[in-house]
Amino acid sequence: MQLTYPFTGRWLVQNSPADRVPSHRTHLFATTYSIDFVPVDARGRSAPLRLASLLVPEPPQRFTGFGRPVLAPAPGTVLAAHDGEEDHDAQRGLPSVAYAVTQRRRLRGGWAGLAGNHVVIEVAPGVLVALCHLRRGTVAVTPGQHVDVGALLGGCGNSGNSTEPHLHVQAFDGMDVATATGLPVAFDGALPRNGHIVELP
Repeated sequence: MQLTYPFTGRWLVQNSPADRVPSHRTHLFATTYSIDFVPVDARGRSAPLRLASLLVPEPPQRFTGFGRPVLAPAPGTVLAAHDGEEDHDAQRGLPSVAYAVTQRRRLRGGWAGLAGNHVVIEVAPGVLVALCHLRRGTVAVTPGQHVDVGALLGGCGNSGNSTEPHLHVQAFDGMDVATATGLPVAFDGALPRNGHIVELP
């Protein structure tokens, strides 16, 4: 599926299907070709790194991209828009290890629990695109609404299964994400690799 990058500014690519399929090491919940984008500053950092960052969780407000606008990557119809989930503290260093241990508990919540605040858009018949981990209180669309490419969907957040504020994008072929099949995506005609910084005006 050809998409437009759903943001402006500088974003670091992680978990790209250009480097590995399945990109998140699983086909579960149609994540086969999903990709993550982490907002970064001019130095390529998501947030300043201090010794304390490696020892204790950090509030998401410390991260440069928290609340940065997330835009529609294609025209289509909103099928789902979920808001209200808490943006939890970010986990780097040792806290990220403890967070990983609790992964099974989050999995029991199903895809919606992992996605946190999210928007799902049908961009073509049977082709759905989800944008996940949005900031609580920022989701700006409602189900049934038509959106054009570049329309504001919400803000980058740290809700759901997320260790720091970032945007998770995936495409799939049905609203029952537990049984849906993940679909490959490209952005502006290409698929960036891990570590690449996408910079858009």
